[in-house]
Amino acid sequence: MTDSRQIIPGSERDAIGTALHPVPDDTLVQATLVLRRRRALDSVDSPLTSAELGEQYGADPADLDRIRTALTDAGVRILDEHAASRRLRVEGPARTMTGLFGTSLDAVEGGPGGAGHTRMRSGSLSLPQELDGVDAVLGLDDRDVAAHRHVVASPSSSSSSFTPLQLADIYGIPAADGTGETIAIVELGGGFAQTDLDHYFSGLGLTSPKVTAQGVDGGKNVPGQDPNGADGEVLLDIEVAGAIAPKSDIVVYFAPNTDAGFVDAISTAAHASPAPTAISISWGQSEDQWTGQSRTAMDNAIADAVALGVTVTVAAGDNGSADSSGGSGKHADFPASSPHALGCGGTHLEVSGSSVTETVWNDGGQGGATGGGVSDVFARPSWQASAGVPGTGRGVPDVAAVADPQTGYQVYVDGSAMVIGGTSAVAPLWAGIAARLAQLAGKPLGLVQTRLYAGVTAGQPSPALRDITTGSNGAYDAGPGWDACTGLGVPSKQLSSLAG
Repeated sequence: MTDSRQIIPGSERDAIGTALHPVPDDTLVQATLVLRRRRALDSVDSPLTSAELGEQYGADPADLDRIRTALTDAGVRILDEHAASRRLRVEGPARTMTGLFGTSLDAVEGGPGGAGHTRMRSGSLSLPQELDGVDAVLGLDDRDVAAHRHVVASPSSSSSSFTPLQLADIYGIPAADGTGETIAIVELGGGFAQTDLDHYFSGLGLTSPKVTAQGVDGGKNVPGQDPNGADGEVLLDIEVAGAIAPKSDIVVYFAPNTDAGFVDAISTAAHASPAPTAISISWGQSEDQWTGQSRTAMDNAIADAVALGVTVTVAAGDNGSADSSGGSGKHADFPASSPHALGCGGTHLEVSGSSVTETVWNDGGQGGATGGGVSDVFARPSWQASAGVPGTGRGVPDVAAVADPQTGYQVYVDGSAMVIGGTSAVAPLWAGIAARLAQLAGKPLGLVQTRLYAGVTAGQPSPALRDITTGSNGAYDAGPGWDACTGLGVPSKQLSSLAG
């Protein structure tokens, strides 16, 4: 290896916690390397296969061969490689990995999930000349990077609740059952038991959809841990998506809550065969809490998914415009702020007979509020140019649905009936909608935003959605047309036009 080194842009990390000691030299450390594209990814007219995406926009074979050789010569083992998504999964002793990537690793009190120890680094990463072409090195630091976006309702304070089937009727979601479609769900913890699913779906008068668990980077389906924690997220996601599209196949990708795990889960889901119709993501964090290399790598993974014809639905956050409990200022949540994701905000929904009242979800400091805002790091996409988004950044969310836990979703978690809300529920709802629409259209929707925003100008609603014009998420107020609370609005029967 040469002495000449290059800093990886956006790899800076701050040190947090109390360092106990350096990670021992012989500790095996895994990481995911993301390589540069052979050429920039353009918008595609029709979905590509994974092989076609790899041939046109994947890793250059010469880069891959050279980097593979340099890694093995340095004593690093290649665990897996995927040229189409430009990823190398590697493992080596801590001494080798830190020397190779120009950093140090400390064991820090408080590990993933708040228990044990975790590895952390600070400062930037750097590369020797032989590794030119590596855009990101993820997972050396294995601190938690995201939180789930669901809120459990207090049984005494919940004013009303709904099953997903009731919501399908209230919103007038076009009738279909998801036959022939696949929904992928990304989870960074928790698990599900088939007995819970069978109980829930039989209670709705449905046969349980086919649900498969797939591990990524050592992640596993581990149910029965905490119905108020990650298990609640997992069961909420499956039950909402599965009720909206019960004949679809559902694949749940379990990965560690690290930047490497998150990116690897999205890429693994997107490049699966068959490609999913939708990927539902209900985990996120304020944009400013990510490293630049992590955001870019994940945005590129979501862009790959869109090129493969996948609609990626992402929860917009549950802590209002500040996007953090007790926080201040204005922050968009990521990955909802990716210009390739369908950002999903939340409402408060009341139904009395044929009367439907829907406002922005904001329970103040007691129960959360829908996320939403304008990205500080992603430019406004072309399809949002005329929608009235303030500033020059990408506006979040794009769409919405009920998320207030006080008017939340009836689910069944770890043997108990519960009511759960949060924008975590909205992402799988829209994933189920995408499956219905794709079934009706006979083809996937991909970047459905281009259709939702077509012809929309500032103050002008989308004809495919019902506009929500009342309420606030803190710094932003709802109004006619797009706003940073509920985007363009909630589902309506006019969504059928997207399948035409």
